Amino acid sequence: MDLGNKQTLKKKKRLEPAPSVLYVVGTPIGNLGDLSSRAIGVLTKVSAIACEDTRHSGRLLKGLGTKASLISFHRSNTMNRIPKLLSLLKNGESIALISDAGLPGISDPGEELISAAQKEKLEVICIPGPSAAMTALVSSGLPCNRFCFEGFLPLKASDRKTRLEAISNETRTTVIYEAPHRLLKLLKELFQHCGPDRPLQVARELTKLNEQQIGPTIEIALQYFLENKPLGEFTLVLGGSHKETSSKFDEVKLLTDMESLINAGVSASEVARQTANKTGLSRKFLYSLLHQKINPKKQVD
Repeated sequence: MDLGNKQTLKKKKRLEPAPSVLYVVGTPIGNLGDLSSRAIGVLTKVSAIACEDTRHSGRLLKGLGTKASLISFHRSNTMNRIPKLLSLLKNGESIALISDAGLPGISDPGEELISAAQKEKLEVICIPGPSAAMTALVSSGLPCNRFCFEGFLPLKASDRKTRLEAISNETRTTVIYEAPHRLLKLLKELFQHCGPDRPLQVARELTKLNEQQIGPTIEIALQYFLENKPLGEFTLVLGGSHKETSSKFDEVKLLTDMESLINAGVSASEVARQTANKTGLSRKFLYSLLHQKINPKKQVD
């Protein structure tokens, strides 16, 4: 690249933050080291920062040395705050939107502000950052190529039942958020609707020193939290249903793979568990398949 092209690129580069731009900024979900240098640059230079909780975010922002004014923005004041924030943007102010943790707009009122800004033809720029849903999904070991995000399930009984029934039949991996005081209720509901052997990883304290992944099935996770009080915020990664796919798998390849594990000395029950986690098929179904198709003499239980 010659000097002229370099100078052209330099001129096109816009300094951040720019006037009249809403910056959606991802903040750490636990480990402060996950805050990007770009995010720090924006948060220390914008005119104002819309926070889900000014006290919670204030501690993070104070450490950065930002002089921006903090504006509370949460579910209880969304309708009153949006006109004020849009007015500031139209007057040339730059605003950063942050949540208590992670990317704003996911299971918080940031979605409504972003939508309102787009409708007013105001520029919205996302500064990527940590996300509990993506972090839990990638580390779960469950299929990530196709998944769906449910966030927090409805509290109203009829709506919740409808959603749980849909999730029980969902063939893709499903990501769910839950608060600690409602975790046991959710696990019992999943047990009832999806069965004990459905693959599940329950993640807590993501990116922190005491990060945990509890699973690998609904039954095991439920038993763990019946014995250990749920603490912290939880992200559940639920394996997809096999109801629509169990008849479509390659049975010959599946049995060949499982028989290889049996020959290596792995017990039939452990083979069924590992294969269930990998394929999303029922552990009970796989264990039955083993007994039907594989010479019992090769099974090690």
